[in-house]
Amino acid sequence: MADLDTDVQKHSVHTLVFRSLKRTHDTFLSDQASPVPEDETARKVKLACKLRDEYNLVKEQVDQRNKKSSALVAVTGLYPGAKDKDWAADGTTETRIAGTHAFPSGPGMSLSDDNMQHAYPSGGVRTEMSEGVHSGSTVRDIQSHAGLSERYAPAGSNKTIVSISDHKMLVPKKAATMPKPSWHAPWKLYRVISGHHGWVRCVDVEPGNEWFVTGAGDRVIKIWDLASGTLKLSLTGHVSTVRGVKVSPRQPYLFSVGEDKQVKCWDLEYNKVTRHYHGHLSAIHAIDIHPTIDVIVTCGRDATARVWDIRTKAQVHCFSGHTNTVADVKCQAANPQVVTSSHDCTLRLWDLAMGKSQVTLTNHKKSVRSVVLHPNQYTMASSSPDNIKQWKFPDGNFIQNLSGHNAIVNTLALNEDNVLVSSGGNLHDELIILILVYSLADNGSMYFWDWKSGYNFQRLQSAVQPGSIDSEAGIYASLFDKSGSRLITCEADKTIKIYKEDETATEETHPVLWKPDILRKKRY
Repeated sequence: MADLDTDVQKHSVHTLVFRSLKRTHDTFLSDQASPVPEDETARKVKLACKLRDEYNLVKEQVDQRNKKSSALVAVTGLYPGAKDKDWAADGTTETRIAGTHAFPSGPGMSLSDDNMQHAYPSGGVRTEMSEGVHSGSTVRDIQSHAGLSERYAPAGSNKTIVSISDHKMLVPKKAATMPKPSWHAPWKLYRVISGHHGWVRCVDVEPGNEWFVTGAGDRVIKIWDLASGTLKLSLTGHVSTVRGVKVSPRQPYLFSVGEDKQVKCWDLEYNKVTRHYHGHLSAIHAIDIHPTIDVIVTCGRDATARVWDIRTKAQVHCFSGHTNTVADVKCQAANPQVVTSSHDCTLRLWDLAMGKSQVTLTNHKKSVRSVVLHPNQYTMASSSPDNIKQWKFPDGNFIQNLSGHNAIVNTLALNEDNVLVSSGGNLHDELIILILVYSLADNGSMYFWDWKSGYNFQRLQSAVQPGSIDSEAGIYASLFDKSGSRLITCEADKTIKIYKEDETATEETHPVLWKPDILRKKRY
């Protein structure tokens, strides 16, 4: 060991420090001294990649224009690259007028300052073209030469003027803009109807717009006069909460579903049940009638949507694929398609002819409780506690988000005036963790939106009726009547409320306080 120690060469501290400084200097030499010379091959490859990436679309057009410029020089004898003055082959100078500006109407006239005045050496402005004299250029001449520089032969010559008529202009892309919201009159409460003894869970208006029907937790279906709000008829037969009602537009039938797993068909001429549709394994939450085919679609807690033939009572399809309760279902005539929303945070678009799922929309992050179809457009909207989203059929393309209604949105309603209403409800069947998060916000709020722009033009708070507690302010169902002028809501305080537009409101009294948001861009 002693021999090994003697072989090690010892250096002074000064030498070690000097060596360390030298290594540091060599390491950062490129930062302090002149940069390392660039490899010419690498530079050319870099430029070629950049040209291909940024200018590939216009590179061919530039090459074609250069070739045509060369041909122009060969015909007119003018040299390329001149600015305001062009040198002709004989050494004289001339000035050109850009093709985007009109020619003056006579000698001695000049263009305006905005159009950059160009005068010929003789003191006037040249209007001579080819073999004739024109008092000015036509609109067609200006459009055909838009964006090009026209070169002319020297004064007194009869050389033909060559124009590049097949030049392709690059049209700049239009900047993305947010659509300005339309003005909508504010809505106000004008009628409260009491009669149910349980939470009112569903509503539908008959095609003639004379009466509407509601179902509630008291297991009773009630039919009300829409004009006066008086009770016309009560139907009993369900043994549990009625969760969905639909009036057929083609037959005198009323369909109802409930938590008793029953689907009933009521004959309104005899006011009694004529058909039952058996097959659901758990509570049924929603029902819809196809607008053109004699089938109904129901969905519920067994995570399925079932298609029934109205006449034969047979189950046509069983749409299975959701992993949690299917909260709402809607049918649309085109394709034909069925839309379902579920507590598994997804929407599905089903092909009714094939009986299988076409598209699964996973944009929502929380339970999707309601779906509404636009009465005129080929679009729809879905509601969730995180956002209200708009979609485009038939592939479910996302359009835009409507953000701000921070509550559990139980129901959506939409009329032909592009007024979308989102309403919040209670939490009796939500998970415990969501109760903790949303119990303060979910208080029966109503938000009114402009469909096109997503502008929230009004917010209302549903008033709890005397005898009810504050937690019963939830709204479970909402629907516009056939005219779109009245909004019917079904609430947890056992009442039915009807809203209408304020006739006294104007654009001056209720202006549109809208500011465009650069973060939200509407997509089509």
